[in-house]
Amino acid sequence: MISNQILQNTIEGLKGITRIDFCVMDTDGKALASTLSEQANYEEEVVSFVESPADSQVVQGCQFFKIFDEHQLEYILMAGGESDDVYMVGKIAAFQIQNLLVAYKERFDKDNFIKNLLLDNLLLLDIYNRAKKLHIDTEVRRVIFIIETKHEKDSNTLDSVRGMLGNRTRDFVTAVDEKNIIVVKELEDGDGYPELEKTAQNLYSMLKEEEGEDVLIAYGTIVGDIKEVSKSYKEAKLALDVGKIFCGEKKVIAFSALGIGRLIYQLPIPLCKMFIREIFEGKSPDDFDEETLTTINKFFENNLNVSETSRQLYIHRNTLVYRLDKLQKSTGLDLRVFEDAITFKIALMVVKYMKYMESLEY
Repeated sequence: MISNQILQNTIEGLKGITRIDFCVMDTDGKALASTLSEQANYEEEVVSFVESPADSQVVQGCQFFKIFDEHQLEYILMAGGESDDVYMVGKIAAFQIQNLLVAYKERFDKDNFIKNLLLDNLLLLDIYNRAKKLHIDTEVRRVIFIIETKHEKDSNTLDSVRGMLGNRTRDFVTAVDEKNIIVVKELEDGDGYPELEKTAQNLYSMLKEEEGEDVLIAYGTIVGDIKEVSKSYKEAKLALDVGKIFCGEKKVIAFSALGIGRLIYQLPIPLCKMFIREIFEGKSPDDFDEETLTTINKFFENNLNVSETSRQLYIHRNTLVYRLDKLQKSTGLDLRVFEDAITFKIALMVVKYMKYMESLEY
């Protein structure tokens, strides 16, 4: 079903060209869109016209037309004016609205297909059969972008994203829940992950500027067949979740850049608790004071470089060595030793993951 606003814009555009007034009504005679200065009541005339076998009819000096959607009567169009071309112009207007119906129905069918494709609700044979029927290429390179908004999205946000992508007919913009907008993007032959990152960054910048809200964007890996689109979607979803835990203030997250965080995210909580108990002997990194945590994080940021870390912390090298020695005595781990540093880094990430999962339970 075409929105009333689209119908209104269509007939106003036609009036601007032809100077003829139009009114689009449902089969009960209720006006859905109109260019008439005063609201007219044609309910009786419309009901009588609907029951007649005629496709067009003159009623009270106005031309009435029936508009069908696959043999199902959908709208009644009234055209009125002093021009001698009212019938011909009305016929053209009815044909244009008929074409709009076809276009919107095809768009709805494609949107429904893409949603089911993303959610793995289709059999393999159905995927190829429906794609062929809807004229969707099956063997092209695609990737999934997920845009998470902080507020419930509306159709305007979806249209904004479509506009940002240039309304490319080979790209699909849809949604399967309240806050996430999904972009199924078809790639050019030379496009790789640097181009995906650039696209995601541009989307983020434009949405922040136009919509005035902060968003989070994640994307999966590139797939070469339509049956693999759901795989890229699952990867993008995982990137979104993992990114919230381990990627700090990053607003664009790639599945391919998740690293060890992706593995930790899939660990069962009981195993994580056991690991933390073994490493910290009943303690938790939360027990460390702010100074110690800052020192640890800065040491990791500088790839275990003592000189650079002490410089950035504005402390003497010996002071940093003292702090690291103190940490070694309390945990048994020396961060200057690569193997111990890896163990400690993983332990910190596991604690962060556990805290995130606990926050979801409340």
